[in-house]
Amino acid sequence: MGSLFRSESMCLAQLFLQSGTAYECLSALGEKGLVQFRDLNQNVSSFQRKFVGEVKRCEELERILVYLVQEITRADIPLPEGEASPPAPPLKHVLEMQEQLQKLEVELREVTKNKEKLRKNLLELVEYTHMLRITKTFLKRNVEFEPTYEEFPALENDSLLDYSCMQRLGAKLGFVSGLIQQGRVEAFERMLWRACKGYTIVTYAELDESLEDPETGEVIKWYVFLISFWGDQIGHKVKKICDCYHCHVYPYPNTAEERREIQEGLNTRIQDLYTVLHKTEDYLRQVLCKAAESVCSRVVQVRKMKAIYHMLNMCSFDVTNKCLIAEVWCPEVDLPGLRRALEEGSRESGATIPSFMNTIPTKETPPTLIRTNKFTEGFQNIVDAYGVGSYREVNPALFTIITFPFLFAVMFGDFGHGFVMFLFALLLVLNENHPRLSQSQEILRMFFNGRYILLLMGLFSVYTGLIYNDCFSKSVNLFGSGWNVSAMYSSSHSREEQKRMVLWNDSTIRHSRTLQLDPNIPGVFRGPYPFGIDPIWNLATNRLTFLNSFKMKMSVILGIIHMTFGVILGIFNHLHFRKKFNIYLVSVPEILFMLCIFGYLIFMIIYKWLAYSAETSREAPSILIEFINMFLFPSSETHGLYPGQAHVQRVLLALTVLSVPVLFLGKPLFLLWLHNGRSCFGVSRSGYTLVRKDSEEEVSLLGSQDMEEGSNRMEEGCREVTCEEFNFGEILMTQTIHSIEYCLGCISNTASYLRLWALSLAHAQLSDVLWAMLMRVGLRVDTTYGVFLLLPVMAFFAVLTIFILLIMEGLSAFLHAIRLHWVEFQNKFYVGAGTKFVPFSFSLLSSKFSHDDNIA
Repeated sequence: MGSLFRSESMCLAQLFLQSGTAYECLSALGEKGLVQFRDLNQNVSSFQRKFVGEVKRCEELERILVYLVQEITRADIPLPEGEASPPAPPLKHVLEMQEQLQKLEVELREVTKNKEKLRKNLLELVEYTHMLRITKTFLKRNVEFEPTYEEFPALENDSLLDYSCMQRLGAKLGFVSGLIQQGRVEAFERMLWRACKGYTIVTYAELDESLEDPETGEVIKWYVFLISFWGDQIGHKVKKICDCYHCHVYPYPNTAEERREIQEGLNTRIQDLYTVLHKTEDYLRQVLCKAAESVCSRVVQVRKMKAIYHMLNMCSFDVTNKCLIAEVWCPEVDLPGLRRALEEGSRESGATIPSFMNTIPTKETPPTLIRTNKFTEGFQNIVDAYGVGSYREVNPALFTIITFPFLFAVMFGDFGHGFVMFLFALLLVLNENHPRLSQSQEILRMFFNGRYILLLMGLFSVYTGLIYNDCFSKSVNLFGSGWNVSAMYSSSHSREEQKRMVLWNDSTIRHSRTLQLDPNIPGVFRGPYPFGIDPIWNLATNRLTFLNSFKMKMSVILGIIHMTFGVILGIFNHLHFRKKFNIYLVSVPEILFMLCIFGYLIFMIIYKWLAYSAETSREAPSILIEFINMFLFPSSETHGLYPGQAHVQRVLLALTVLSVPVLFLGKPLFLLWLHNGRSCFGVSRSGYTLVRKDSEEEVSLLGSQDMEEGSNRMEEGCREVTCEEFNFGEILMTQTIHSIEYCLGCISNTASYLRLWALSLAHAQLSDVLWAMLMRVGLRVDTTYGVFLLLPVMAFFAVLTIFILLIMEGLSAFLHAIRLHWVEFQNKFYVGAGTKFVPFSFSLLSSKFSHDDNIA
């Protein structure tokens, strides 16, 4: 694993790949994941590149494999895991694999098509059988259920559907029978009445069972209908209406004998279709089972092959068109591995001329590579969400591992809540190899990916909870309180002490609503609590005032230390990039401005804690008043914290005032001096530059004067940088904006760290309210029914604790901790204007393939 403090040192390498070995060499590089390819054909369209035909062939194979996966999934055949990541197929086996897949696709499509046709025919025959069975009952209806006609009185006792009767009438009676979906019956009947003007007789009956639709495969309820009509024109209208409503129309038998013959033929055909359909399904399942054995490995192989050809399309040919030239970014430590991969690819292809590589100098800024593991990956993602670090600048993720969970815990400090979070994260860590967790839903997967962040946040919350002595809003007396209540009674003191001190007696205890402990009385305060806040403060009425004062001062101290540390990290950037003038003209004035004002504020807070005791607490001056007087210079003498305070404050204020013009004008004037009269010193560096493009340092130095190795070494802060134009006004404006932002930011950022106090107070008060409204009520119920009420109260308390105090409050503290790192800490030294190193690696493709396959 590389250093987490800075990104890896990169170099630009040029690969010379023989045409016959290029595929095998890139396959070996993809397995190792060492390099990032540069596109040398940016001006060439994707459809005009050399290997576009091979890419299309891979896409065709990919389409076939997606179809196979869909059919296998539809048949409920489990996909075997097989080899996790098979290598890319050799070129000599690609055509054979393509022929096999195409043949398998054609066979599957034919068998599937025949199966669907057989299934559709079977469903139609079953519908026809049900239609014949139901319509048979329609003929048995008597005429009393049908309307009578005055024109034929002699037939009033005969059925209107009797064929002999209709023949005597001489009318041409027709029938249309079939099935219609349940939801279309009313509209269908209404349309028949309006279109045929009542010259039809419609009879319905609902099927007892639901049938599958032959077209859609959906199981729905059906109605059997029989329509009798007179005349051919009416018959044509009826048939068109049936087509419009997607009715399944079947021939209606004219006689009972014909009906019986049709029924017998249908039963025979249905039995034959069942037999053929079962054999077809068995054969189809056999084909799919055989295909499922290798489909997963072939999916990975095809997409690896497609990725290789995509990379080959980014290469350029030499003048002879026999050698491919590629340019790649590669970490310097991985250059031996790159050479071995090229040798391995050349050996596998059997080429007589091996492929080789060499490094080339460049002034382009390399991509940023920071190697992480499963523990540091989550913290690096937090930093990268702000911006990928510039090449070789200090990486904040190393310090975020500690500072982020600690600042979160300051806002979330509760021993009980932190322990629950720690147990949840520990459960995820112990089961991190479980496949369901890594492939779970988005929210749970987000928790799983940040399991180590949650683990440290819970652990630090336990620590700060012990400091606050807060466990589900209640204090824990682990070491015994340092306050002694019995020492306040007058009976425990002599008469002289009783006259001199305000002590308690029986009357005081009976008539006083509140009692005050005086630490000046001997024996009352026996010393500080060994670890954290004394538990007796949980009973005090001024508990909130005491904790507010403590947490507010603690927030200011932590914030100033955090920001000062960020400014100091900027010095490491200046040293690495050989810009020492930025240390003297930027970093040192920034540190002086920060420490002379806000560092002195920390000094006053700590000095007041140490210098004043309970006896002299009433004489202690206000820190806020003393801090304001530092800038106002009051005419009257004030009682300060220590002797000579006024002189010290004047010196600090003078240093602050002097640092401001240096911060505003120092760097622009120095660069102007270099431009006008001095050459640029330092060690000549060939290759890429370490500064960002269009940075202010690039336009600060002379472009017309070349650096010589014998230059003066006293000014190593300057490097050779090509300059197009020196614009003093732009540099001055940029530095002025930066200085104003820093000076005002020191004030606003210090105030921003008060969110540590505010969220800690809100979390403690919300926890206290939840305890008072639920647990206290449940614990105060009469003992007879208290047990039965306490169980649901505890369950409700646990649910609200998890969803409100752990999830909602935890998310709020998490977001505020991110803001403190992004805005208040990282802007002191972190630019975050780099590009991430994305290697050509098959390991990145494999996880994506499995996800896509599961979706398919």
